[in-house]
Amino acid sequence: MSVLSSAPLPQAVNLLDAGSLLGTFGALGIAVVLFAETGLLVGFFLPGDSLLFTAGLFCVPGAHGPVELSLPQVLMASVAGALIGAQAGYWIGRRGGRALLARSGSGRLREGAARAEELLGKYGHGRAIVLARFVPVVRTVLNPLAGALDVPVRVFTLWQAVGGVVWTVGLVLAGYGLGSSVPNVDRYLLPIVALVVAVSLVPLAAELIRARRTTEGDTHR
Repeated sequence: MSVLSSAPLPQAVNLLDAGSLLGTFGALGIAVVLFAETGLLVGFFLPGDSLLFTAGLFCVPGAHGPVELSLPQVLMASVAGALIGAQAGYWIGRRGGRALLARSGSGRLREGAARAEELLGKYGHGRAIVLARFVPVVRTVLNPLAGALDVPVRVFTLWQAVGGVVWTVGLVLAGYGLGSSVPNVDRYLLPIVALVVAVSLVPLAAELIRARRTTEGDTHR
């Protein structure tokens, strides 16, 4: 048997699995994935929330993950990917974002666009841009939609930076903190990631409840 035939074949990367992405690409993969998810409409399916949280877990010394990551590198890669991606998405929107969304055959992407436009109309530019960071698919389509709707560049840049830093740093540090305080927490990674995705929807749910109460209060006056 030759050396070539006995060599192990490289495993394919699962783009939907945070552990697979991190094990293959490390911190660089985080930047690329977040850029694609927040800047390119084709990246709406990528696992941004779970990737950030899992990366934080894998930064804990002794974590039983496919790779041990550096916390400073993960934070820098996360923030860079999210901020540059969002800004790129905005400029794509300025050049024809609505046309791209109209040509898309994805019902999920169109639904996300409708929710993103609703956020912009209901909560104003700043709050909507920050909230969108925590909602899968919406954070993909809101950036080009903001460009297509001519949201001022300074307003968009300021609030997407605020939302991007809070989202990325918050999730990475949450994963790191949990991994540091709970031994062998990586054994329960899947249910924890599911919980993280659910919790990421809390800010939007809270805003919706508050807005509904405000609307009901105005109606009864």
